[in-house]
Amino acid sequence: MARILGIDPGLHKTGWGIVDHNGFHLKYVTHGVIISNSADKIEVRLGHIYKMLSNVIEENLPTEMGIEQVFVNNNPMSSLKLGMARGVAICIANIMGLMVTEYTPTKIKKSVVGSGHATKDQVSIMVQKLLNCGSVKLDAADALAIAICHAHHATHYTVIS
Repeated sequence: MARILGIDPGLHKTGWGIVDHNGFHLKYVTHGVIISNSADKIEVRLGHIYKMLSNVIEENLPTEMGIEQVFVNNNPMSSLKLGMARGVAICIANIMGLMVTEYTPTKIKKSVVGSGHATKDQVSIMVQKLLNCGSVKLDAADALAIAICHAHHATHYTVIS
């Protein structure tokens, strides 16, 4: 059985979700959102994400991680900040021995909803139905969708070091 951590990275909100996968069934474990204070310096915000993700990994002991690939935004600063938060998540996963696989937003949406152009609300509704986990905030729903995508598609793993 694999315990999969899905990460939807962001500097302000980093969603995370964990599912167990035994090859045939998915089981919801837990989820959450790490929020950083936009008034804090960047190094404080990144450190907060690092500490909180470390706690999530230590408490839940996932063995694998799926993360959304970075996309180029119209605003270069937004892309840079997203990349920093994503780098923190990949770094902590590597330090803690997790296998990491990246997925495009289109592949994630297609895996969960059946359409690569699904809305955040559609993804959230399908995640809640698939995992029978009750109400989930959008960032955490995206993270759970990444974990579901990983469970459906991971056949080889890229450990980023």
